[in-house]
Amino acid sequence: MGPIRTLFLVLLVAAWSSASAETMKFEDAAGLLGASCAKDIETNCRGANLDPVRMKECLYRNEDSLSAQCRTDYVRAFDAIQKRVAARSAVTKLCERDVAKFCAGLQKGSGQAVDCLLAGPRGVSINCNKAISEAGYR
Repeated sequence: MGPIRTLFLVLLVAAWSSASAETMKFEDAAGLLGASCAKDIETNCRGANLDPVRMKECLYRNEDSLSAQCRTDYVRAFDAIQKRVAARSAVTKLCERDVAKFCAGLQKGSGQAVDCLLAGPRGVSINCNKAISEAGYR
């Protein structure tokens, strides 16, 4: 069970550092993967590096020997992680005007823009609010 716990930690850290209606949380995606695929990962991917890309490749390569539940859920879990990362990337573009308006003193690329927008006034645009929510910052 040790490698499985490591997998979840690596998935969360990798997805968090990278960044549709409500997207699935990284923790929920990793939990789904662990609940559905723990035995399959232990059996088929024992020697694989436990990063998201290699784990997904290993599961895809061994799809014929996976349980039906894992076959269904691993695609869903990795898709959810990819959507969350894309949503985090979109925040910068969708909130550009709001950052300029409400957080003018911040240095561009400082990583504090979302914190500023969350702590600031309620006048943040609808698109920016939606992007912040989909990215999981609130």
